[in-house]
Amino acid sequence: MDSYIQNLFAERIGGKMYGQGTDIYKFEKIKRAKRAALAANPGVELIDMGVGEPDEMAFPDCVQALAKAAAKSENRTYADNGGTPFKEAAARWMKNVCGVDGIDPATQIVHSIGSKAALSILPACFINPGDVALMTTPGYPVFGTHGKYYGGEVFNLPLLQKNQFLPDLAAVPADKLRRAKAVVINYPNNPTGASATPQFFAAVVDFAKRNKLVVIHDAAYAALVFEGKPLSFLAAPGAMDVGVELHSMSKSFNMTGWRLGFVVGNSLIVRAYADVKDNTDSGQFLAIQEACAYALDHPEITRNIAAKYSRRMDGLVAALCRNGLAAEKPKGSFYLYVKCPKIASKDGKRVTFQTAEAFSQWLITEKLISTVPWDDAGAYLRFSVTFAAGNAAEERRVLAEIDRRLSGYAFEF
Repeated sequence: MDSYIQNLFAERIGGKMYGQGTDIYKFEKIKRAKRAALAANPGVELIDMGVGEPDEMAFPDCVQALAKAAAKSENRTYADNGGTPFKEAAARWMKNVCGVDGIDPATQIVHSIGSKAALSILPACFINPGDVALMTTPGYPVFGTHGKYYGGEVFNLPLLQKNQFLPDLAAVPADKLRRAKAVVINYPNNPTGASATPQFFAAVVDFAKRNKLVVIHDAAYAALVFEGKPLSFLAAPGAMDVGVELHSMSKSFNMTGWRLGFVVGNSLIVRAYADVKDNTDSGQFLAIQEACAYALDHPEITRNIAAKYSRRMDGLVAALCRNGLAAEKPKGSFYLYVKCPKIASKDGKRVTFQTAEAFSQWLITEKLISTVPWDDAGAYLRFSVTFAAGNAAEERRVLAEIDRRLSGYAFEF
């Protein structure tokens, strides 16, 4: 007998049909395929290049700073929207690493329990029923998901290779633009690995001002660059007038489980975020904030992490290119976005792929190489260089194994 609870679910998550669908989320498909591949090939190593988080833990001095801070009695209390040392360190980091000076930590920075939490809170500040959020696709959907919870809509701007995976802002239809409240961007980008330019950020500021939009820049990978200096949206002239930037300790400091980041920028937007956040959570543990303040004052940590990813990226790009896949090293992040072939052939046998998901499943099943497929704007695979490897020699071994498993195939596009 069905429980009456089935009829009580909100329409935003499916209403009375919640949980009744048969569609399988692509990440669940990947998990199932990995389990099946390992069962069918006992003792064979599965190379997981789909993991979107660092493969190492936080640096020892950061862990020591956390232990020291956790022992302080004054850090036992609710953090709420406080944590002054972290906010001040974030302002210093914005100046020293991103070149954005003059930020007031008291009014222009508030911590978040990770970027995901911030992206889930910010729609409550702006989205009413019928409002539109402009978002890039493929991309991280959290702002749009919560925007739709509030009765809003999402208009997706495809990220295409011909545009260097930057959105075509001029492609927004007039009727959507009239109802738009926010534009959400993310550079260096997940999943494409693409980086923005100062000219693009300047164009976003102009677009926002002309159309009276707020800009949310998810900059979770901002400091993971392989050349030059990190580029902040807030460095663009006028950006402080229209938007905020979201930074994260997760990717740049190997702190995914620590759940800490910050929202920085326009003081009115930051204030609104803080007000909603105050009714959403009670803040992150002050000891974590204190330890992360230490990390922000040591940007060499991130430079060392980025150097490792750059080295791995060089090896992966070379291995894929040797085997006929058109891979090009990005300027930042730990993602490599590669166009999928339509056919793989070897020894007279041909396998056809209609989608990126099909190619991804083939790689897992036949080659025990796990990636993440994206079919949102063309068929591409996302490789992550966060695969498990304890040192440079182990990295070379893993990359050589990828090369070996793909060798001999002819790929047609």
